[in-house]
Amino acid sequence: MKYPKEYLDEIKNRLKVSTVVSKTVSLKKRGKEFVGLSPFKNEKTPSFTVNDEKEFYHCFATSEHGNIFDFIMKTQNLKFGEAVKYLAQLAGVQPYMFSKQDEEREKKWNEYKSIFSNYVDFYHNELLKNEDYLIARDYLKNRSLTKDEVKKFKIGYIEKNPSFFEKLKKDYSEQTLLETGLFYFDEKKNIYLERFRGRLIFPINNISGQPIALGGRIIENLDYLAKYINSPETNFFKKGSNLYNLDLARKLSNKVDHIYLVEGYMDVVGLSKNGIDNVVANLGTSLTDKQILTLNQFFDDVIICFDGDESGYKAAVRAAENSIKELKPEKQISFLFLPNKEDPDSYVNKNGKASFVDFTKQSKLSIHQFIFSHYKKQTENNPSSMAIFEKKLREIANTIKDDFIKKYVLEYFLEKISELTPHSNQYNKRFYTKKTKSLESTKKYFQESQSLTGVELKEFSLLYLVINKLDLLQANIHLIENIKLFTEFNKKIFEMIVEKLKSGSKITIEDLDLDIQLIEKINKFATIKHILKNQSDNQKIIELLEDISRDLMNYDLDFRIQELESKFTLDMSESTFHELKELKKKQNLN
Repeated sequence: MKYPKEYLDEIKNRLKVSTVVSKTVSLKKRGKEFVGLSPFKNEKTPSFTVNDEKEFYHCFATSEHGNIFDFIMKTQNLKFGEAVKYLAQLAGVQPYMFSKQDEEREKKWNEYKSIFSNYVDFYHNELLKNEDYLIARDYLKNRSLTKDEVKKFKIGYIEKNPSFFEKLKKDYSEQTLLETGLFYFDEKKNIYLERFRGRLIFPINNISGQPIALGGRIIENLDYLAKYINSPETNFFKKGSNLYNLDLARKLSNKVDHIYLVEGYMDVVGLSKNGIDNVVANLGTSLTDKQILTLNQFFDDVIICFDGDESGYKAAVRAAENSIKELKPEKQISFLFLPNKEDPDSYVNKNGKASFVDFTKQSKLSIHQFIFSHYKKQTENNPSSMAIFEKKLREIANTIKDDFIKKYVLEYFLEKISELTPHSNQYNKRFYTKKTKSLESTKKYFQESQSLTGVELKEFSLLYLVINKLDLLQANIHLIENIKLFTEFNKKIFEMIVEKLKSGSKITIEDLDLDIQLIEKINKFATIKHILKNQSDNQKIIELLEDISRDLMNYDLDFRIQELESKFTLDMSESTFHELKELKKKQNLN
């Protein structure tokens, strides 16, 4: 018995290869890929790569290659059906049991897909070509949307008196058509009506890109009609389990680590028009656990950006309380509040992409900061109010499922409360002592050093050794003249110093004419300074130099190996493979 292709695709689309593999292999990001030690062989140098974009893993040591199903079968010694069940559970997809109910459901699902596909295509093409739809095209033009956006999101328009039901009735039963939610029966008029008549329609796709529901917006100012409506829930569409534009946005997860979650379809389309495609919208309901878990499969930071009005703020509070329970150590949930009366669509159209990105960097709040700030605004300066405040924050912290996050969020809340009530919280001081000023310099150094790469720090050590041992290295110029540096600025400085040393004239640090700020930076970040400080034995100093040189050579080998591995995943040629093997031999010798 074969699993339906759509069922397997749904599992693959919901799970990145790195998500599955990282449960048994420690992976590190390297360019577009992840690398780790092979699970198929004992090794010291990583030869195992994972490419989420191409949806495969490859082991250069054993030539093992495949997708998530292959990986689970081979590493857990499971049959294909067992691997599918395991991954379906991991992806949050209901198990496929090959029962009559499953077969019937599959048949209904294929009909459902077909109806929606026909419906969306028909009204999308009508909007593009039908001259009678001028009112809808003018509306889109006034919203600064072009034909490109209409095509990308397959936006359509349904006239006020449509008759597409009659056309579909030739191929599908009335009951099946009703079950899609696209139509309903008007008992007074004794006719079937289209739910979205007189509206622009925005297809809501599942994660595989198939339309399964619609959002509809009126284009005339009619007070007696809701501005937006969504499809009712059906057997194949649950509002709390889906997100608008997730099928397109998830494909960007290899390029960006964050996703914007907005309120409306037009916000998604407007941001996309301005070059921000990592955006989804919820579907007219409060944010659910399942939506957060789905986004966490693909992105590390979910930035919730609702409208800058009172209703947008209230929606954000609900979203914060619902979603904080799913917070995990490696994931973030943040909130971004736009200026009053602005929504993401209006803001980005007025100010552009760069302004929106800058505003995000400067203004986004972590979820625990937002929750604390919100409830703090409601407190009064009396014991009863503060007690209610603390109780509420403890309750929210206790909903968090991850024990580590729960611990630190609760500590954050209690520490902030202790700052508000210093006298009544004296007993907390032994737990929440303020950071001393002496730690500030350490913190600053740590933050600065975090922005430097490992190779930069190694280069600073080399430059430190050279400028502090000019005489020794001038006499042993052969030891440094072939050392390769990687950062452009450090490389130019090093080449200049080597050239001056080669001149044969006695050189002092003053003769090098180095910028004082550069010298300060080298002195600050060269880790070798502590070893070299009291070292006068020239042989020991040369050994230190050789260690640095070897490390830099390994950086070069790593870089070349990475390039060849990426090349090999594309061409799979024998010559590339042999070249790769030779470089790895050199790497092992070093």
